[in-house]
Order: sequence, then structure tokens, then C-alpha cells
Amino acid sequence: MEKDQKIDVYLVCNAKYHDTNFARLELLKLLGENEDIHTRVADSFSDVEAISSSTLLITYTCDLRPTPEEQEGLAKFIGNGGRWFALHATSALLDFADDGRVDTPDVAPKFMEVLGNRFVAHPANQKIHVRVTDVVHALTEGIEDFDVEDEEPYYCEPQGEQTVLLEASYSERSVGYVQSDYGTDRDSNPQMYLHPYGDGEVLYLSLGHCTGKHDMKPMADIVPVVRGSWDSPVYYELLRRGIRWGAGGA
Repeated sequence: MEKDQKIDVYLVCNAKYHDTNFARLELLKLLGENEDIHTRVADSFSDVEAISSSTLLITYTCDLRPTPEEQEGLAKFIGNGGRWFALHATSALLDFADDGRVDTPDVAPKFMEVLGNRFVAHPANQKIHVRVTDVVHALTEGIEDFDVEDEEPYYCEPQGEQTVLLEASYSERSVGYVQSDYGTDRDSNPQMYLHPYGDGEVLYLSLGHCTGKHDMKPMADIVPVVRGSWDSPVYYELLRRGIRWGAGGA
């Protein structure tokens, strides 16, 4: 992207059970570091036309379900060459079983096809050791393996091709989820990957958990504030690089 050329970014930030306000503010600060970026903020995928006219879509969502029409719009946007920087729980769509456990039904297959994964479950928050699997890619070059505290370790079902840039190993059961044993037989789990779709591409970074004191209602009235990967400087570097990638950089 040439300097002084306007870059339209569409930010969808609406993450159930997460601190949407904190994540939105931090992402806007990072986007504001580039004077060429013009950001529109939304809490849904409903304005398909505005998304389609953007250079980059960024999402920090959880249990935000696009309609079939919105899914087709997202597929068309990426298929026609758009870029999507998807964060943390974007691929998580949740239902609650009668016994209180969390289920993750496959209710938006086109959405997951475009994203490149479908969230299934996660064990308790924990310290994660993240390994760089591609040391020469511009998104990870110069970044060393790192640890993040109090992060949600995700088990996701891959959907299509993934070029994995970051990975981590964990194998605990996901107590409280219907598919509690899913992923426990794996040696590693992607934490950041690139996924081609048509003429476009998705960059998915599953790190980024955060909750505020009121974000778990009605399951819990007040909970401790958690910042997870947001307390790590390397996470902000990954976000900056993701924004640069989406704006047309390497």
C-alpha cells in the first residue's frame, strides 16, 4: 500500500464473556498509529456493503453469529481479495446444554470455512508457551518463543489450508464443555496461522483473552479482571504486524 493512500479498516468488536470495551480501545490505539488508516467500528456483520468496500476486516468477537446472508457477504469479500485479521474467539459460537455444559454446534459452516477453523472447547486459563514455527515470515521474523499468562488455550477444528506461524502444546480436558476430550490427543495447537480463501486471505490469532469484572454475567456476578496476552508486549507486536499485513504490507 502506497504512503498517503487512505486505508479503510472495518472493526467488529463484540465478544460475549470478554472485555469488549478494553479490546476495542486497545485495537483503536494501534490502528491510530497509522495516519492513513480510517476505521469504522461496528458490533455486528450486518453492514456487508461497508465491509466489502474495506481493505481490511478486523474482528474481536465471541458468539457473534452472522446470518446466512452475512456469511455469504464475508465469503465474497475475502474471495474477491479482501483480508481479515480475526482475533481470539471469533470462531466460537456457543450454546448451553441442559446440564449447564457449553456446546459448540456447527451452525455457521460457511463462516468457519472462510475463517479456517471452528472453535470446539478450551481447558482452564493457564500459562501458555508459544513457539514460533515460521521464523522467516514477516509476521513472525525476529520474534522469539514467548510465554503468556492466564490465557484461554483453544482447541479448534481446522477448516482447509493453514500456514501455521505460532503454535503451543497443551492437552488438558475441557471440563465444562460437551466435547470435553476434544484435542487432548494433539501434540500442538495453532495459535496464529494464514488461511487462503479465493483471492484473499485470513490471518487468525487465537491469543487475546481478556475479561472485565462484569463480563461473566449471569454465570457469575463479579469476576477478577483478566488481561491475558494483552499484558505481553510481544502480543502488541503481533497485533501491529497483523494490521500492517492487512493494510497491504508484508
